[in-house]
Amino acid sequence: MRMVEEDEREGLIMAYERITRMASNNAVVVFSVSTCCMCHVVKRLLLGLGVGPTVYELDQERGGREIQAVLSQLLSASPVMSGPHGVVPVVFIGGKLLGGVDKVMSCHINGSLVPLLKQAGALWL
Repeated sequence: MRMVEEDEREGLIMAYERITRMASNNAVVVFSVSTCCMCHVVKRLLLGLGVGPTVYELDQERGGREIQAVLSQLLSASPVMSGPHGVVPVVFIGGKLLGGVDKVMSCHINGSLVPLLKQAGALWL
């Protein structure tokens, strides 16, 4: 039993390190599931603003379940709606965790999303 727990913990640590690399290599990163409608909404919003986010479809990524587990832990400090696809979408801007669909939409509505995108180099106008 102890060996299984250590293997799980090691897998989560590796997933965390992978998320950190994935998020820091691009201005905007969206962790998604291909069949998730809220993921589609976030991707379309970003594309509509002129941003070409790097998208990782976790249902098609090797280690996607572990990545989702770590993302869930990262978001656990803030109120998060968890749907049938887990916590996705999860958005990173400039290598920093922004949050899920609720945070992205609230930033868009209050006008703070575009400045964040500009600061990260995802928008030039």
